[in-house]
Amino acid sequence: MPPALRSCILTANVGRRTGIARLAPLPPLARAHHCPPGQQSLLDPANQSKTGEQPAYGPIGVAAALHHSTNDPAPSPTLFRHEFSLADRVALVSGGHRGLGLEMALALIEAGARAVYCVDLPKEPSDEWQKVREYAAHMTNKGGEGRLEYVSGNVTDQAAMWKVGRDIGDKEGRMDACIAAAGVLKSHTDCLEYPAAQFREVMDVNVNGVLFTAQAAGRQMARFGNGGSIVLVASMSGSVTNKDHAWVSYNTSKSAVLQMARSMACELGPKQIRVNTLSPGYIYTNLTAAYLDTQPHLLEKWASLNPVGRIGRPDELRGVITWLTSDASTFCTGSDILVSGGHHSW
Repeated sequence: MPPALRSCILTANVGRRTGIARLAPLPPLARAHHCPPGQQSLLDPANQSKTGEQPAYGPIGVAAALHHSTNDPAPSPTLFRHEFSLADRVALVSGGHRGLGLEMALALIEAGARAVYCVDLPKEPSDEWQKVREYAAHMTNKGGEGRLEYVSGNVTDQAAMWKVGRDIGDKEGRMDACIAAAGVLKSHTDCLEYPAAQFREVMDVNVNGVLFTAQAAGRQMARFGNGGSIVLVASMSGSVTNKDHAWVSYNTSKSAVLQMARSMACELGPKQIRVNTLSPGYIYTNLTAAYLDTQPHLLEKWASLNPVGRIGRPDELRGVITWLTSDASTFCTGSDILVSGGHHSW
C-alpha cells in the first residue's frame, strides 16, 4: 500500500473496559495539509497535474496565497475580475427577445461579454429589446464591448440555426457561451385527450429547438477549439409534476432537455465544452403571465408551494447564469441547477 494512502487510514484502538473506539494518532504526513509558514504543500505534483491546467491568470485562491511572497506586489482579488468575468467572450442566446432569455443576455453583457446574439422569431426586435440594447450600450464599467445583437431565427429549423452559429463565428472569430432559452407552454390540456399536433409543436420548440441551438453554438466552439459553456434552460417541471396543472407536453419536453444535457456533456467533455441545465421554478415572466394575469388565485397558490413563500423574478437568475457561463464553473458539467425557491424541498 502506498505510504500516502496508509497515512490517511484511521485505526481504531478499542478500550477493553469502556468499549469506546479511540482514533489512533495520525502519522505526520496525514496532518501535513496545514503547512507551516514558508513550507510547500505536500500535495503530489504528479497528481496535481491531472487536475487540469491553471487558468492563464492563475494561480488563484489558496494556491495563489501559497505562491505569494512578502516581497511580491500586493495581491488583488481575482474572483470577479477573472473567474466570473466574460471579458471578450461571445454568446448566443435563443429566446433572447424578451423574458428570461433577454434577462440572461443582459447579465452576460454586464459580466464583460464582447457580444451577445439574441435569436428569436420576430423579424424585428421589440421596443423592450431595443431599450435594453440602448441601456447596455451606455453602461459603464462593464468590462467589455458589450454589444447586444438581434438575429431573427426559428429554433426549429436546424439548417437555419447552424447558419446563425456559423455567421456569428465568421464575424467574431470565436464562440464561448450558449443559452438555449426559447420555449413554449400550452394551456391546461387533459393528457388522455392531448392533440397530436399540439404535442409535436411543443416538442419541436422545447426539445428539437434546444438541440439545434446547442448544436449551432457547439459546432463553433469545436471549430475554434477554445472550449465553451452551453446552458439548456429546462425547468423544475422536468423533474417534478406541477400540482394541478395538466402540462404533459411541457413536462415531457423539459425532462428530455435534462437528459439531452447529460448526454451532450459526456460527448463534449473531451473538447472542453461544458453542458448544463438551469431549471427555474415559478418565475413571473411573459410565459407565466398568461396564466397569472387571467387567474389571480394562481399567484398565491404557486407562492405557497415553496418555503420562500413567493414566486421568483427573472433577475434572480442573473448570478447563476453568469456562474455557469464563466470560468467560475469549469468543473461543472452534466449538472442540473435548480432555482425554485426550495420547491423541491417539500
